[in-house]
Amino acid sequence: MPGAQNALIVVDMQNDFCPGGALAVAGGDEIVQPINRLMQNFDAVILTQDWHPADHTSFAENHPGAEPFSVVEMPYGQQVLWPAHCIQGSNGAAFHPDLDVNRADLILRKGFRSGIDSYSAFFENDQQTPTGLEGYLRERGFDALTLVGLAHDFCVAWSARDGAKLGFQVTVIEDATRAIDLDGSRNKARQDMRDAGVELK
Repeated sequence: MPGAQNALIVVDMQNDFCPGGALAVAGGDEIVQPINRLMQNFDAVILTQDWHPADHTSFAENHPGAEPFSVVEMPYGQQVLWPAHCIQGSNGAAFHPDLDVNRADLILRKGFRSGIDSYSAFFENDQQTPTGLEGYLRERGFDALTLVGLAHDFCVAWSARDGAKLGFQVTVIEDATRAIDLDGSRNKARQDMRDAGVELK
């Protein structure tokens, strides 16, 4: 069982990433109950929540003629253009109704700046603008993090890599994640996480 210095970070368990949602991850709803059970083993639980304005630059519909899942260059690097999802205040942005949100110590919203996407729980996609999560974890004395949630190959992987780069001991429980797997992104994410020192379980 994890010690008191291990926090569980539950990434983006929202309706739009579950079956029937705008950017559904296959089997996304299958991990809700396993995540709820895991929560009991940790001293803190942090939930992240994608929280986009309708004019967000990562939405394909905001780029005339662009197809969803195409890639464009942004000032901060390459950006996948997604179907509009997790729009602030919408049902799609709400947590899955079966997720035990009452167990959360902190709900961290990300992606709310219209001009930049935010996969990681720690930084915007420019890898410079912090979300404040690092400070929160350090203030509370956490040095080990366990990540679960959606999607394995984007928000979970980016959060895990950034956590490891910041000096946290990071583990990803892969059975409690699901991947989009866009053009082999799952295998690439696994390799990138291992290269960053993340333990995959």
